[in-house]
Amino acid sequence: MKTSRLAVLALATGMTFGLASPSLAQSSTSSAETYRLLNLFGDVFEQVKAKYVEEVDDKQLIEAAINGMLTSLDPHSSYLNMDNFEEMQVDTRGEFGGLGIEVTMEDGFVKVISPIYDTPAEKAGLQPGDFITHIDGTAIRGLTLNDAVEMMRGKVNTDIVLTIIRKGEQAPFDVTLTRAVIKIQSVRAEVKEDIGYIRITKFNEQTFSGLQRAITDMRDQIGPEIKGLVIDLRNNPGGLLDQAISVSDAFLDKGEIVSTRPRDTQNTERYNARSGDLAEGLPMIVLINDGSASASEIVAGALQDHRRAIIMGTRSFGKGSVQTILPMPGNVALRLTTARYYTPSGKSIQEVGIVPDIIVPQARVESIEGDTRRSEASLNGALRNEDAHTTDTEKDANSRRDQAEQLAIDDYQLSRALDMIRGISLFGSRPQG
Repeated sequence: MKTSRLAVLALATGMTFGLASPSLAQSSTSSAETYRLLNLFGDVFEQVKAKYVEEVDDKQLIEAAINGMLTSLDPHSSYLNMDNFEEMQVDTRGEFGGLGIEVTMEDGFVKVISPIYDTPAEKAGLQPGDFITHIDGTAIRGLTLNDAVEMMRGKVNTDIVLTIIRKGEQAPFDVTLTRAVIKIQSVRAEVKEDIGYIRITKFNEQTFSGLQRAITDMRDQIGPEIKGLVIDLRNNPGGLLDQAISVSDAFLDKGEIVSTRPRDTQNTERYNARSGDLAEGLPMIVLINDGSASASEIVAGALQDHRRAIIMGTRSFGKGSVQTILPMPGNVALRLTTARYYTPSGKSIQEVGIVPDIIVPQARVESIEGDTRRSEASLNGALRNEDAHTTDTEKDANSRRDQAEQLAIDDYQLSRALDMIRGISLFGSRPQG
């Protein structure tokens, strides 16, 4: 028992010194008190090992103790074991070795939602609705979705065999795919008539490059008639600080983007914009909601304080802290809150969030049944317009109206944002007298 206790004390002491040294000696708690508490930890560990109703694993106990220490500090500090650390690295890199397939679990099998463009899954001809029943001959049934996904991931240039059931096919068939580097798309772009719509789902290493491509592609599609951009950060939980800074910098010519202040305020860091605006001064609206956090709030706060974009939607989450990943021996890590960040105007949004310039709750819009519109054309004996193009113009107007009404039903906040961009563009294009 004594040996176990000494091993625990060595780990705990090393861990404490790794985090606090060299400031430990300067802390208000004396070294003697610190060692007394570490001895207490060792005593508790021994009691649990000896007397708990069931046998417990040393590793699980110690990891739980470390995690308990970190989570007691704030909700965002935590311990990352080997699996968590690896998953976090994949998430932030935005790429992994795999097949390029979005999947879900249905009826005990993995169901294909969609193959990603230009990936092994798409090139092999996998289709939405396909069911994967076996991976390299191992049955899927009984596995979790995460287990199945882990089996499909692997080293680049290695082969994998999927057994597929497809609607319309009489029997299952095998497909051999070669794993490749798959990039997680954190930026998705769409043209809304004459407005560019960009959805950023997270901030990983691919985000800024994805934003650049999206703006270039939309300018090519729309041409000089482009009226503005809508940047959708709703339900974006955040991610990498440097990517949030780069995205903000993309639309700002100068000025501070964000500052981070650790416990020692002498180590405050300020990040400033460089010359150049990817949107070339086009009107911009940024959509946020209570799911927009951390890096999303950095972008929204910077563009709001510099009056570069109108922020629309509902108040953001209010996570104004910075977490640093500290790798530790054994391929594990600590996620530790090391600083607070502040918007260019010097505001901390911790617990407060970003308040939109225009508050637009997500609402349900319902159309009134039937066409109740009254007009001159509905009156008996009304004179007819002799313009031959009236019918086509009316059809185009009706089509645009129907599309706008459907969008308002599906996504009221986005509909309002698009309307505002068009209004700003229309006002700016009016001749001055």
